[in-house]
Amino acid sequence: MNHNLFETFAEKMQARGAANFITTPEGGHYSYAEALARTERIAGALKELGVNPGDRVAVQVDKSPEAILLYLATLRIGGVYLPLNTGYTADEIGYFLGDAEPALFVCQPNALESAQAVAEKTGCPNVRTLGTSADGSLMDAVATAEAFTGIEQRSDDDLAAILYTSGTTGRSKGAMLTHRNLGSNAKSLVEAWRFTENDRLIHALPIFHTHGLFVACNVVLMSGASLYFMSKFDVDTIIAALPGGTTLMGVPTFYTRLLQDDRLTPELTANIRLFTSGSAPLTAETHQQFEQRTGHAILERYGMTETNMNTSNPYDGDRIAGTVGMPLPGVEIRITNPDNNHHEPLPQGDIGMLEVRGPNVFKGYWRMPEKTRAELLDDGFFVTGDLALIDDRGYVQIVGRDKDLVISGGFNVYPKEVEQVIDEMPEVVESAVIGVPHPDFGEGVTAVVVLVPGKTLEEADVIKALAGRLAKYKQPKRVFFVDALPRNTMGKVQKKQLRDDYKGIYSGDKV
Repeated sequence: MNHNLFETFAEKMQARGAANFITTPEGGHYSYAEALARTERIAGALKELGVNPGDRVAVQVDKSPEAILLYLATLRIGGVYLPLNTGYTADEIGYFLGDAEPALFVCQPNALESAQAVAEKTGCPNVRTLGTSADGSLMDAVATAEAFTGIEQRSDDDLAAILYTSGTTGRSKGAMLTHRNLGSNAKSLVEAWRFTENDRLIHALPIFHTHGLFVACNVVLMSGASLYFMSKFDVDTIIAALPGGTTLMGVPTFYTRLLQDDRLTPELTANIRLFTSGSAPLTAETHQQFEQRTGHAILERYGMTETNMNTSNPYDGDRIAGTVGMPLPGVEIRITNPDNNHHEPLPQGDIGMLEVRGPNVFKGYWRMPEKTRAELLDDGFFVTGDLALIDDRGYVQIVGRDKDLVISGGFNVYPKEVEQVIDEMPEVVESAVIGVPHPDFGEGVTAVVVLVPGKTLEEADVIKALAGRLAKYKQPKRVFFVDALPRNTMGKVQKKQLRDDYKGIYSGDKV
């Protein structure tokens, strides 16, 4: 079937006309009609720069309304949008440009010299800049470009975007996402979360990631809602925006920081109909505290780069802390035995590998056929790498990443189970449990703990508190205290870094 996702967006944009599409705290503004007209000019500039259907457009720029219009214009001409984390170094960018071979690399104005050097090394033919004030050499090209008013025909199965995964186990993989993948998922989320033209989404997420770009922006475009677009998360700006918004999409850090502010009240959030959280696990404590403070139960959902969103707690019904809800319409999940390659479904309630199938599941990894075959099975199920269980109500609980599983003395230890018990201690803000090489046990269960400011705990206090709660093999052999856990830009704890930091602690240990 021929269908360019931009066609769906363009129909909605035309219908919404003068209605507000995007505003910024600094006073930037586009109506839907203005945004649609702007995509024609940006599309024209892209075509003049030699971007053809199927070509990649790599983009490493700061967040701005024009960056979203660049994404839309890339879809319009049948290009493949490739957003890159603004924190990536020149060496990392070299890998992405060499791997994806884009026709155009759009960078920040102050990074032009380094970007040109990388582009020259990797054979990328064009580099342009885009700033946060509708400035840069790309916008200069837009000013003189002839508008492209058409929409390039694409099939449902053609690529719309490539997003690179973080590469915690080797080099980054480019997840290939099609027009069907993105369109079907946005449609499901609009229905599941009841988005309408009356919604105003407070957007404080980065836009080089599935959450901020596809979940937030595509849902708004699909429903005709509007975006209040912040350059980054800032508590004061969020608090000022809450009375005029209807929904906030966040990561757990957003909610923990808001809870630290006395201005967070039921009155402040009275106009909000939906708070969602994703990209990292939300603790039960944060969920409960937020509900007590505001009267709102945060809706937690689960997705990943390769699939967009898979499950969601219900809009109507119980949003259960510590779960990610049930499969979205059209999405199938199964829990299989992770100890063999037969992908046998396990009984309900058993912990195993979470696998997912549906129109949201990606096409494979860019130029990595073997990796694709290993993770995208013949029957269409994708092996997520997440360990999970389905409880007796049908809610999915994510227990941890397969690679984060600790095997100590031959026993499986699921870090989340240990973390939940440690996090219940009143002195503890949060914890991370990791497996570290141990001469006797293979891996030693190790806890890294952040304390409430002003509180103190000793290693022995934590171990003693767990003694009556967890089997001996699950109890940490060592406990370390830190000021903060290392996180990526989306708030996920970087356990690989912790494993590297503590890898030598059991050298020569005999327990």
